[in-house]
Amino acid sequence: MSTLTITTIQSNLHWEDKPSNLNMFERKIRSIQEETEIVVLPEMFSTGFSMNPEPLAETMEGETLNWMKRVAADNGIILTGSVIIKEVIPSLSGEAGKEVYFNRLIWMLPNGQFGYYDKRHRFAFAGEDDKYTAGTKRLIASAKGWKINLLVCYDLRFPVWSRQSTSSFGEDRKGPEYDVLIYVANWPERRSIAWKTLLVARAIENQCYVVGVNRVNNDGLNIYHSGDSMIVDPLGEILYHCSDDEDIFTISLDKTHLQNVREKFPFWKDADRFTILNDPE
Repeated sequence: MSTLTITTIQSNLHWEDKPSNLNMFERKIRSIQEETEIVVLPEMFSTGFSMNPEPLAETMEGETLNWMKRVAADNGIILTGSVIIKEVIPSLSGEAGKEVYFNRLIWMLPNGQFGYYDKRHRFAFAGEDDKYTAGTKRLIASAKGWKINLLVCYDLRFPVWSRQSTSSFGEDRKGPEYDVLIYVANWPERRSIAWKTLLVARAIENQCYVVGVNRVNNDGLNIYHSGDSMIVDPLGEILYHCSDDEDIFTISLDKTHLQNVREKFPFWKDADRFTILNDPE
């Protein structure tokens, strides 16, 4: 259990075209030659980063979730990425419930079980806060004894939300709560310096591996994305970086290296204790 193998897929996306995106990603996943355990897709991988959720959103029993179940099972992998999901909030008055939308990251296991995380920090600059409901809790998944914190794009700018929680350490402060931090994104090239800098910062401050997976090329609004997908080790060393091109990359993360870093530099023991209030508004 000392290694965890992750494959990142940096890809162009077909704007608001679910069938084309699902077919494209299935071909790419089937093309992976190396043995892998987790495959990471970009944010809103089936549609692109659209502020048009009404015709695009699905339920948790919809086409994309069923596709993820089948692809994860067929390839024996954990599959993750975010999609547009709708839910109906029941009305207390007996009237029709209110339909709300989430930018929801799915963590799909090969046995069909899954967890999910709703993006907490909505990108108001693009109107995401008007269209989507914010999440209120994190998802820390488990694979082969590794703990993995799953976040989405704009969350990267808010370090408190990703910070290793000292409340889980206890009085004996046994160690950090997670080992890998994954961000799936549609992050524009015009702000790529922030993307690359903050991925490294999150790795250093949390003493963990960080995996950032972004899309490439122009979206339907003619906004260019340079990708710049990255994998960073707990010392801040960049293990992988790719800009502009579509790319599929597989790497095995080393638990022994992670533990050695934390033992040699036990900065987590000096971390501030804090509590995050679960009110995204």
